[in-house]
Amino acid sequence: MDVRYPRPLRPGDRVGVTSPSSGVAKKHRERLDVAIRDLEARGYEVVVGRCMDGSTHISAPAAERAAELTDLLTDPSVRAVVPPWGGETAVDLLPLLDFDRIGRAEPTWVVGYSDTATIITPLTLLTGVATVHGNNLMDTPYRTPEGLLSWLDVVTAPLGEPLVQTPPGRHRASGWDDYAVHPEVRDLTLDTAGTWTRLDGGGDVDVAGRLIGGCVETLVNLAGTRYLDTASFAGGDDLVVYVEACEDNAFTICRNLHGMRLAGFFDRAAAVLVGRTKAPDAPTLTQHEAVLDALAPLGVPLVADVECGHVPPYLPLVNGARARVVHTAARSEIVQTLA
Repeated sequence: MDVRYPRPLRPGDRVGVTSPSSGVAKKHRERLDVAIRDLEARGYEVVVGRCMDGSTHISAPAAERAAELTDLLTDPSVRAVVPPWGGETAVDLLPLLDFDRIGRAEPTWVVGYSDTATIITPLTLLTGVATVHGNNLMDTPYRTPEGLLSWLDVVTAPLGEPLVQTPPGRHRASGWDDYAVHPEVRDLTLDTAGTWTRLDGGGDVDVAGRLIGGCVETLVNLAGTRYLDTASFAGGDDLVVYVEACEDNAFTICRNLHGMRLAGFFDRAAAVLVGRTKAPDAPTLTQHEAVLDALAPLGVPLVADVECGHVPPYLPLVNGARARVVHTAARSEIVQTLA
């Protein structure tokens, strides 16, 4: 299956906002409004769907969420779809989404991470349409640190143009921004130094492949199903697989990664990127050790503490993009090409 890219977003285009998983509580609506105004200030028309209720863990019944997302992805006037954030149970949408209809439509950008990975990774694998694992709508007002790109930089870039990102060298190790108190916050608190870490030994890394991946806690539930089948993806190219842990302890992440490996998810990996995490270690196993225990048998470079997870800042990765990853003592870089 060939990878297909939506055309670059342009001023005047429509951006759809829906919540395939969790909606937005009343106390966070002002932050949502700030993010929407930022998109409008860039010249986009924002269309907010009906599935936005934040009073429980889901924004609407599964059938309604699936129908709204499918309608947005098959509406030729909508050029991007951006959920406010993730959630917990987006897996209930998968059997209800019309992937054939979505695959026949003109490609539309879909952006998000965390529970949204439950949707965007299968969407790319089943239809060939590239998706963006990156900062979601509620994160959009944050200023992008030097070296990184925002999801808006990615979806507006000309096809074929190299997208270069380097780690900024700092991240947020503690705390979080309370959108109910500070809905207009724009500066990320990056209070701790740190860069990428090679887990499987020394030596330089210089590998290339097609990107695919997402959140371990959500994707593990799809391992061995058609929704996470990488066997025929991108015509047999090598893959650069990325994974990141949200909150599960190291024992659970270790079991999950073992299961995903046994199910074949990493079979074509030329390297694995592992997102920086604040998920807890176990008494006798760290998060880094969990990755090594499960994925060292692959015999490929394992590069951890990449900015592709739940720890700010955010490094957007395009499922399906060609990527080159370089990690040496002097330089860390990922270059994505939408080609």
